[in-house]
Amino acid sequence: MPRQPTIVGQPVLLVIDIQKGAFIDVDGGIPHMPGFTENMSRARRVVDAAHDAGIPVVFFQEIHRRSMVDYGRELDGSEDIHCLEGEPGTPVAADEMDMRPTDYFVHKRRYSVFFGTETEILLKGLKAETLILVGAMTDVCVHYSFVDGHQHDYYCRVVSDCVGGTSPEAHQASLNAMEYLQEGAVMTSDDIIAAMSATKLAAE
Repeated sequence: MPRQPTIVGQPVLLVIDIQKGAFIDVDGGIPHMPGFTENMSRARRVVDAAHDAGIPVVFFQEIHRRSMVDYGRELDGSEDIHCLEGEPGTPVAADEMDMRPTDYFVHKRRYSVFFGTETEILLKGLKAETLILVGAMTDVCVHYSFVDGHQHDYYCRVVSDCVGGTSPEAHQASLNAMEYLQEGAVMTSDDIIAAMSATKLAAE
């Protein structure tokens, strides 16, 4: 198959789990690779470009009840308790990302943005064809969301310098796995911003 265009049809930006914990010191939780906070901060450029181009933006927040009833098997691996209701690191980083009233917002209890959420209904309503992914973590929520988007037949693009993993090795391995599924899927912020700007020009 020939490589697909960067953006096919209607794009939607998915801002996955960029929460206050990315910008403040939080005890325990999930390990972060070096440069994680810088990558989360850089995602603001992509959000700004989407706003400027009129591309819908969907913010996702991982959040768990304080009773911990909805963690499931999530704590069986390397992750400690994280994203509890009422904790300072759990809210979406709305100020840092310029989250607007016109943006969409979805809670999730699991890694993938598709699992047990309204995402599929929302994306159908938005007539989405291309999903642009930024956020955390590259090797967990971003990767799982990419795979589910791929299996739902969306064109998926992940912004390599606007996602962050639990380690450099896990980050790169997941980018490699996503590129394997859709050739050309892994892009830099400069490249995706240029593509988003081109959609605006084409619509004018």
